[in-house]
Amino acid sequence: MEIWINPACSKCRSAIGVLDAEGADYTVRRYLEDVPSADEIRDVLARLGLEPWDITRTQEAAAKELGLKEWPRDADARERWIAALAEHPKLIQRPIITADDGTALVARTDEAVRDALSR
Repeated sequence: MEIWINPACSKCRSAIGVLDAEGADYTVRRYLEDVPSADEIRDVLARLGLEPWDITRTQEAAAKELGLKEWPRDADARERWIAALAEHPKLIQRPIITADDGTALVARTDEAVRDALSR
């Protein structure tokens, strides 16, 4: 499994702590440094079963500068959202775990991390 993290994020550090405590085999991706491409974001969205606006941190400064709260949330705007996430990775909700079974989840709670481990 892989976990996308921002080391400055307490939820990310907590998720890593759970993975370590459970002895999980995982890879860390610091997605602010190793920025996911639009194709990788599309893949993670498919695995999550979510839309780009569902994993967007709309309170970030970049979101406010882009006016994301006013953007349509429909199929026609989907690629615009994905492009914004690729250009401004800080907007991506974290941590995201891609599980070995092909699924993914936003692991903001210890329970979600344990759910990923059970997949």
